[in-house]
Amino acid sequence: MFQAKLEPLVVPGDAAGGGLEMLQFSGDMDAYGANGALCRMPGVPSGPGGTLVYFGCADCGETATRIEPAGGRIHRPKMSIGEYGFIVLAFDTECNLIGLHSMA
Repeated sequence: MFQAKLEPLVVPGDAAGGGLEMLQFSGDMDAYGANGALCRMPGVPSGPGGTLVYFGCADCGETATRIEPAGGRIHRPKMSIGEYGFIVLAFDTECNLIGLHSMA
């Protein structure tokens, strides 16, 4: 959906990762934005009730057009948050609520 390549990330010192699965977002340490990873941990279920993470994008409405084809669903379509831009709320394929944010 984000048109970003995710690379497997191995926990240092533990080739098996202790059951932890991690996929790293590529990023540039000298550029604006947050780098990070998606993680799946044994015994920690996905779904609502966790932290709501917003992903910055050029146009959250345009990015949102790729949510349903990727297996997610829109919870709240693009809406204005005044001088702070626009947001979209959506559920990913594991029912985690995520946010998209843009100024346009």
